[in-house]
Amino acid sequence: MEMKNDSHEGLFGLIGIEYEEVGPDRCVLTLDVDERHLQPYGLVHGGIYCVLAETAASVGAAVYAMEHDMAGAVGVSNSTDFYRSMRQGTIRAVATPIHRGRSQQVWQVEMSDPVEDRLVSRAQVRLHNLADSAVIGGTSG
Repeated sequence: MEMKNDSHEGLFGLIGIEYEEVGPDRCVLTLDVDERHLQPYGLVHGGIYCVLAETAASVGAAVYAMEHDMAGAVGVSNSTDFYRSMRQGTIRAVATPIHRGRSQQVWQVEMSDPVEDRLVSRAQVRLHNLADSAVIGGTSG
């Protein structure tokens, strides 16, 4: 399976996610907050944190899986907690593995405001390791 790594395609491009670091043991993403990311109260929408968590964990897990002769990894569960609100600035998401097994991985993602050096959200993402990329989205026969 080949992963697309153009951060300007799809959802990444729509909301402006940038890759800072990508590897099998750590994935770091950043997002500069603008009006696209805000809910009606002027705060960053909770779904933005969920997208950052899912993306960072999925990319790191997929890199790890592919380095271990698997086709990749896809998220099956995302539990995101919100600690502090943000209205502007940059969100930095750092994903690191908690567990990596034959069939699944679990990654923790901490999202912070790097200027204030404070944690704003934390997520745990469970991922399924893919033996065959043809099973993604029901593409197998």
